[in-house]
Parts: sequence; structure tokens; C-alpha cells
Amino acid sequence: MQAFYGVVIKLRLAGLVSSAVMLMASLAAAHEVDPAIADLTVEGGQLRLEVYINAEAYLAGIDLDAVADTDDVPEGADYDRLRALPPAALEARIRDRMPWLLSGLDVRAGTVPVPLRITEVSVPETGDLALPRRSFLLLRGPMPPGAPALTVGWGAGDGPLILRQQGVEAPFTGYVGGGERSPEIAVSGGGALGGWQSFATYIPVGFAHILPKGLDHILFVLGLFFLSLRLRPLIWQISAFTLAHTMTLALGALGWVVVPGSIVEPLIAASITYVAVENILSRGLSRSRPVVVFGFGLLHGLGFASVLEEFGLPQDQFIPALLGFNVGVELGQLTVIALAFLAVGVWFGRKPWYRARIAIPASGVIALVGVYWFVERVFL
Repeated sequence: MQAFYGVVIKLRLAGLVSSAVMLMASLAAAHEVDPAIADLTVEGGQLRLEVYINAEAYLAGIDLDAVADTDDVPEGADYDRLRALPPAALEARIRDRMPWLLSGLDVRAGTVPVPLRITEVSVPETGDLALPRRSFLLLRGPMPPGAPALTVGWGAGDGPLILRQQGVEAPFTGYVGGGERSPEIAVSGGGALGGWQSFATYIPVGFAHILPKGLDHILFVLGLFFLSLRLRPLIWQISAFTLAHTMTLALGALGWVVVPGSIVEPLIAASITYVAVENILSRGLSRSRPVVVFGFGLLHGLGFASVLEEFGLPQDQFIPALLGFNVGVELGQLTVIALAFLAVGVWFGRKPWYRARIAIPASGVIALVGVYWFVERVFL
């Protein structure tokens, strides 16, 4: 009977490890999607809306409210075909589907709809097919005379929208979810979010950059987790990582430290491989591990800063928004660790074979994914 249970446990572990391998393999080929960004300007009675979207995801019919990776949906193959199109071909597809493409966009001055028409379309070069491509759409429309404010509604299934007001003092900058509507935005400005509002608005932005979109950061945190289930080593590592990425996140967001993504992204991939390999070779927390993790945290902070640079932070509430983003990142990291504990730590953490049958194989898979990403980001 004991032998029978032993075989069952081994089969379950084999299934667990194989599932992890399949999951990590899918992550290695992940095609992430980014929030849309819209810059809003009202001048001379005309509304101008510059929209940057992942047009391929919209054209493929992907529900961006529920999906962060196009590999996870049935429409993924259509997305990949569209992503491979040259700019002229994709632009033709966009122009052909213009009325439908942004059908969920609803701008109103009070209760009066603002009719919008797309006057310009620009599509970047094809580039790395694993990365999202932001197409540019310029929309214009007449504002009702004397309208003091407006709201922007974003379509259900269109994913989150970063909405930024331009050309006024104290401009509004906010985060609008799919199927939601922005608060009233004063045409003359002065609608900038307060400190607590900015703090609260940017928490979900930071969280979403970890779960579900921060695949490389997720693997790095899991690499820290698989070193040891003992609380002290984990706290030392997470503390070093948090302190470091907080520093470079702030410096990068302020523009005081700028490192090209072509350097940062391969090094982040290398950091994933390093911690995973060290998990295999080491049986516990070495004195150098927190120092090494601190160094890698500096790199990851620069990666976070690039996200904020793309979204933009409200200048009048820069610090609260930055802190909110960082809190969101921390909550995302803690959620990853909590889920890892629930998935394997609670059930197998005290077993004498945990390290040999779970921690080492999982670390090996993480290391291979890191190597794949490093090669892809340097040479492909």
C-alpha cells in the first residue's frame, strides 16, 4: 500500500513539473498586450484625440479586459498573422474597419455626444513579433459651444486606457477600465487628480504590470521563492529586491537615470537565469545572495520606470502616483509569492523530497526560460 501511494505521489509530482514546463514554455513565447493610451486636447472648439492602440488585438476580436497574453486565446493565431503584416497592409485593415474599431469610444459633453472621425492612421514597422505594436490614430470632432467639461467612455473588452489631457494647466491624467467612463474633465484644465486620488489610481497600474503582464518579473520572484521556503531567506531577498527597484524606479521616472531597453531587458533575463541556477547549486541563503538580488533589483526598477515613462505620470502629483505604482508592484509580487505557497509550499514544503522533486526542477525550467529570453533579446 505504501508503495502504491508512493507511485501516486510521484505521478502527481511528474504532472506538476510537466505542467510547470508547459506553462514556462508558453511564457517564453508570450505575446503581451499593453493598455491603450489617449492624449486629449480641446482647442478652438475642436476636440483632438491621439490614440495609441494595439490594433492587431482589436482586429482579431480579443477581449482585452480578460486577457493579457494573446497566446492564451483562440484568436491568438489571427493576432499573430496581423502582427506580422507590414505597416501598409495593417493600415489598410484599420481603415477598412474604422467605424467598428473604436465603436466603444464615447466622448460626451454633458449628455451631448461628440462626433469623432479618424483623420490619420500611422502604423510602425513590424519589428519584434513577440512585442506589441502601437498604432497611432488621430480623431477629431466639434465640441458643443460653451461646453465646460467632457467625459470619455471606453468600450467593454477594449482593456484599460491611460487618458492624458494636454495643453492646459493642472491636466487630468487617469486610468479608465474597459466598459467604464472617466470622471468629468474640465476643458480649461484644473481637473488634475489630488494626491490620494493619484495614489489610488496608479496602484492597479503597478499591480497589473506584475499580474498578469510582468512575466519576467514573475519568474524572478518565483526564483527567489524556490531558494527556500524558510521565511527569513525569503524576507531578506524580497527586502533587497524591493529597496533596489524602488530606488531605480524613482530615479528612472524622474529622468535622472536612463538606460536603453536594449540593455536592461537582456540583463533582466540574465538575472532570472542566475537566481534559478543558484537555487540548484546552493542549499540555502548565502551571504552574497541579498547583495546580488539587490543588484538585479536595480535592473528591474529600470524596467518598471520604462512603463511609467510610456504611461506618463501627472506632474502635479508625481510623488503620490509614483508611490501608488510602487505599492501596486509590491502587492503584485506578494500575490505571486502567496500563490506559490498555496500551489506547492503548503502541500509539499515539509516533504524531505521537496527540493529534489519540486524546487530544483522548477528552478531548472525558470533558468531555461531566462536563457531563451536572453538570446531572443540580444540576437533575435
